[in-house]
Amino acid sequence: MFEWMPGGRSFDLRTDIPDLSGKVILVTGGNTGLGKEAIRRLVRHNPKAVWLACRTESKGRATIDEIKKETPDANVEYLDLDLSVMALPFSLTPQNHEIQLGTNHLGHALLTKLLLPILLRTAENSPDVRIVNLSSEGHHFAALSHGLVLDPTVAEKKYAFTRYGTSKLANLLHARALRKRYPQLTVTSCHPGVIWTQLYAPQQEQWRGTPILGFIWGMLDKLLGTVEAGVKNQIWCAVGPREDVRTGFYFTPVGRKSGWGMYTSETEAEKLWAWTEAELAKSGFE
Repeated sequence: MFEWMPGGRSFDLRTDIPDLSGKVILVTGGNTGLGKEAIRRLVRHNPKAVWLACRTESKGRATIDEIKKETPDANVEYLDLDLSVMALPFSLTPQNHEIQLGTNHLGHALLTKLLLPILLRTAENSPDVRIVNLSSEGHHFAALSHGLVLDPTVAEKKYAFTRYGTSKLANLLHARALRKRYPQLTVTSCHPGVIWTQLYAPQQEQWRGTPILGFIWGMLDKLLGTVEAGVKNQIWCAVGPREDVRTGFYFTPVGRKSGWGMYTSETEAEKLWAWTEAELAKSGFE
């Protein structure tokens, strides 16, 4: 319950990121929040290239310009992707999936599927190829509500944060399923901590319009951690020592293996994998 609290391994963003020469990095949600901060930190360590993926090209390119002012020799390119939402009102994707599950899980699952051929080829010559799924302790919302809700007609009856939890539980289980199928890759999922990012913006506007919820938000706002603190765990998963970053595991800040119950269920992971592959196949991605 309290695993979002500070603790875990010591990891200094200034001194503990190794030289990244030859590495190619893709970061989704790279124009703001955790994604932007991750790129800012990683480009200082000589990666071959960094792809910044986000939904709005103008914002993405503005962020690239900002990063290059800080690190002039950074090789950062823009990629058009929309892959992260939180606690939205119920709606469906064009493929008839609940919007949060479709965006947060299926979008990333498809991206991973498309990248797998090059990742596996790279792993033949480089023993350290990694996939990091940014999940959340919000996955407990789904676990407490009887697990994965994949049917949109059932999801419509659930609270927004329960639906969000389903998408985050899916991120965890997808990492476990990938570990089983691709042991030559290091696949992890992680929680950044409870921090302020733009994902909270819709809730902020809704809550501030209600006196009691507005008061609660004001208190919560003071407790939220910073992006600088929140980015540590995902960067640790991406570049930390191979002997510590264990494939298939879910990590809370910083570098603490975590999980219980449904998260560790191979049955649920296989159920999700089969459903995901079937849904992607319907859209022509077999």
